[in-house]
Amino acid sequence: MMRAAARRRALPAGGALLALLGALAGASAATPDAEERAHAAHHAAPAQAALRRSTVTLELPDVRLVRDDGLGVSLAAELDDGRPVYVDFIYTSCTAICPVTSATFAALQERLGTGRDRVHMLSISIDPEEDTPQRLREFRARYGAGPQWRHYTGSAEASIAVQRAFGVYTGDKMGHMPVTLFRAAPGRPWIRLDGFATPDELYREVRLQLAGR
Repeated sequence: MMRAAARRRALPAGGALLALLGALAGASAATPDAEERAHAAHHAAPAQAALRRSTVTLELPDVRLVRDDGLGVSLAAELDDGRPVYVDFIYTSCTAICPVTSATFAALQERLGTGRDRVHMLSISIDPEEDTPQRLREFRARYGAGPQWRHYTGSAEASIAVQRAFGVYTGDKMGHMPVTLFRAAPGRPWIRLDGFATPDELYREVRLQLAGR
């Protein structure tokens, strides 16, 4: 397992995406149940403006977070393992935005099929005082998160620093907005998606990056 992980990290950016797309080519589309759950969640969400896509350059802080398994980890190390990475922000007691974005991530992992282990999905809590690792484990179990989709908490200071770096800090968890970020590989620009992205829109980012668009 360690040798396989090392080989994956050693792939150059283009090679990692090619390997991912090769696996995705043989994967089936999302199951009807996953698609239906995502659509139902979207219909239940507050009305939002059209999805806005932009390219951004981020300076990420040198902070440590606590993963849902209780392990303290470096944010940089979690992001820079060579895989394409998706990041969103949640809190476990959220009843509007987070169920929608989490259902979308759940449908995305179904869409990725056998290629899901070649991406990394991070959901970072904006309510670290309440979101203990155990609560995050319960939350991720609710959405059937696979091993490639991890949830993170930490100190209030670390959480705020990460939110500020990703441009999502509002100062009030009740005022947060749906934002997903995608990066094809370390050193590449980030793609920022403001609004409720669909699983297909998130999946499309991998294909766009492969095509160099």
